[in-house]
Amino acid sequence: MADSPGKQKKAFDTARFGRVMRYARPYRLYFWGAMVLAILLAIISPVRGVLIQYTVDRGLKQQPGKLPDWFDSLTQQWSGGDAVKFVVVLTLIQVAIIVVETIMRFFFTYASGILGQNVIKDLRVEVYRKILSFRLRQFDRTPIGTLTTRTINDVEAINEIFSNGFIPIVADMLTIVFTLAAMLWMDWRLTLVSLIPFPLLLIATWYFKESVNKSFIKVRNAVTQLNAFVQEHITGMAIVQAFAAEDREYNKFERINRHHRNANIQAIFAYSVFFPIVEVILAVSLGLLVWWVAGQRLDSGLLIAFVLFLNQIFRPLRFIADKFNVIQMGMVASERVFTVLDNEDTMADAGTVERKLQGEVVFDRVNFAYNPPDWVLRQVSFTIAKGETLAIVGSTGSGKTTIISLLNRLYDATDGSILLDGIPVNEYKLHPLREQIGVVLQDVFLFSGSVLENVTMLRPDISREQVVHAAQLIGIHDFIMQLPGGYDYKVQERAATISAGQRQLISFLRCLLFNPAILVLDEATSNIDTESEQLIQHAIDTMIADRTAIVIAHRLSTIRKADKILVMEKGEVKEIGTHDELLAANGHYSRLHKMQFEQSGILSA
Repeated sequence: MADSPGKQKKAFDTARFGRVMRYARPYRLYFWGAMVLAILLAIISPVRGVLIQYTVDRGLKQQPGKLPDWFDSLTQQWSGGDAVKFVVVLTLIQVAIIVVETIMRFFFTYASGILGQNVIKDLRVEVYRKILSFRLRQFDRTPIGTLTTRTINDVEAINEIFSNGFIPIVADMLTIVFTLAAMLWMDWRLTLVSLIPFPLLLIATWYFKESVNKSFIKVRNAVTQLNAFVQEHITGMAIVQAFAAEDREYNKFERINRHHRNANIQAIFAYSVFFPIVEVILAVSLGLLVWWVAGQRLDSGLLIAFVLFLNQIFRPLRFIADKFNVIQMGMVASERVFTVLDNEDTMADAGTVERKLQGEVVFDRVNFAYNPPDWVLRQVSFTIAKGETLAIVGSTGSGKTTIISLLNRLYDATDGSILLDGIPVNEYKLHPLREQIGVVLQDVFLFSGSVLENVTMLRPDISREQVVHAAQLIGIHDFIMQLPGGYDYKVQERAATISAGQRQLISFLRCLLFNPAILVLDEATSNIDTESEQLIQHAIDTMIADRTAIVIAHRLSTIRKADKILVMEKGEVKEIGTHDELLAANGHYSRLHKMQFEQSGILSA
């Protein structure tokens, strides 16, 4: 999902542009409304110049104009033949045209903006839905800041295609075409003379577009790097400060930020060169215009009109290259967004089985590798009957947590089969399956919000009364009521304001409220003080009653009551049996047991 510099050189792709435009189909009324208004604005744009020429030549010098006879007769009738009244009448007409043009331009801008906002709303929702469906390994490989950039910054850049890119460019191009048509109709020789420097403007515009495009690509890459770096290091700030790495991380950030600044400076330089060049070319065109009018002794009204026309041509050309870059940046962003949308590394939910689990679990010769052939699990087999408790022990990296991840299909097994109640796990519908497997992890994640919102996960079918009853059942109601505000206590981001034991207790309550058929506890009592451990152990005893449970633990004292103990080592099952059986076997479990208790002098059978 990383950016590909090679691909970014081809910023515009017609097929991709068509794909972006398809998101506008549900809002075609806004799209075609904006396009119609663009045409009408282009038609109106040269009218004022024509009226100015007509006002000066016909009203002040009493010379015939190039407007239709009916318009000439009508204005003469309204003014009664008086030159001053004639100018007043024509001025009022132009004011009316300006008012109409302003209203149309408002609706044009509004329609374009509404179109873009609706498109990015749909696109952002689709991107987030796609991210939710990713396999966990996508989050292992992709920095969170990169996905954040795709969802927010890059989708926002696609909005610019509609609000400041494609539709405004069409409007500007039509304005130039109709203005040129009016100029040629009024005096084609004067038009050609005044536009002699025009090719220079086109060349300058092309160079400007290419220069800014390259710098903007660098800017967007730098923004992605900045977002990824800041997100990662703010999340891990405790580690940065604990190891006194502030200066080193600051220097890394400064380098990335310097790249971002340099890319922006390149764009600023291009703007600084381009706009003065446009002004010089416009000045040359105006000079040629005045020279020709004076030499040919043309009417002053024509001169005034052509000055206005030239500004109407040069004004959009000042920004049209910038708008092309907006489109190109939107296309670059769309490539990145579509890379997310086209990523098929998702957990396929092709299952059809949706039933209440009884709790029987069978692993049959299961192999798994995050990156084959580096196997994490090798030929893992075991059975848990309904209502039994299986404890899994082993050294770090032995594959304990991976077993849990395969059970609720955060990952799929590479080989072998996993059965729940005799049915392969991948035949179950994904969401109903996960709702029936409750997981309490060692590192509990709580969202910003109240305790009530965290334990219910905003499910409307879970009432406050149910939450209180469940908390009383596992003995943590009093603890919650000691928090300021009780169940309405606001947990800050990452729950930094409450202890690890308190977070663990809240996670137990969250798990119990979903009434899972299978309960998984992954190191639920590690790094917990004695008082919290006693409360947590009571909660565990209550929760695993009449449920199938899988308990991963380093503290062997907490798993003696388990029906079976599975000993893992380097991804393989070394032993399985009860506490007493494994001690008697004098194998891996016995050695682990001695390592934990012999030194403390509390070794017991």
